[in-house]
Amino acid sequence: MAPRLSADSAPVDDAPAHEVAALPDEIAAEKAARPREKAITIGAVCKSLAQEFPDISISKIRYLEDQKLLSPRRTPGGYRLYSPAEVARLRTILRMQRDEFLPLRVIRQELAAGRLEGGPVPRAGREQARSARASVSVRDGTGALYSLEDVLEETKTDRKLVEELEEYGVVKGEVRSGVRYFDETEREIIAAVAELARYGVGGRNLRVFRSSADREANLLQQILAPALRSRNPQRRKEALEALENLAAVTTRLKHLLLVADLRKIVR
Repeated sequence: MAPRLSADSAPVDDAPAHEVAALPDEIAAEKAARPREKAITIGAVCKSLAQEFPDISISKIRYLEDQKLLSPRRTPGGYRLYSPAEVARLRTILRMQRDEFLPLRVIRQELAAGRLEGGPVPRAGREQARSARASVSVRDGTGALYSLEDVLEETKTDRKLVEELEEYGVVKGEVRSGVRYFDETEREIIAAVAELARYGVGGRNLRVFRSSADREANLLQQILAPALRSRNPQRRKEALEALENLAAVTTRLKHLLLVADLRKIVR
């Protein structure tokens, strides 16, 4: 049976007219996009990545878009359409989060340096990414705050776990108009702890991390306290740079010591 033709002579599906008219706008947009770019909707993206990333959700993808990590094409009706390249970029982002525990700031820098799934990273890009990963920024982040509900949705964390982290001082958050908010760093801490929770690590087990971080921060404070309190803008700027450098060195040292101990375990 020959396909029916629309008013502009383009073939349409064999489905009855009332079924075609009943298609949701989002599905219609996806069908219209396929011949040109094979782009898919955000719902289809979730389905295609769900096997590798069971925690993927539409809200998480939208959050990454809000953070300027993704730029899907929009239909006149406002629906997102993801090209194969955009889906590959999303897959790379999710793998860097899952496998390397990289914060979004570093992921953004690595993508800008040329790191894409399935393609080699230029030498200059590798060096920039390595430098970005080794650095530790103590300056204010984006200033963005996330409600507890947003954090629970994005990180797929149990509410009781977040309460436990607050109880043991791992995160604090702040209450505004009766709503508790967390900054970007605390949100990433919660996401990391959610990964550990899959292995049975609870909030009480994280006191060792909290105590270690407190001791390291106190040590660096003792070293640079006079300069950090200086009213001289240049001296304070130099002190902040020194603090970040020292933090990067201590982070690297701690990592090496951990690796050395883990190698003893597996011998």
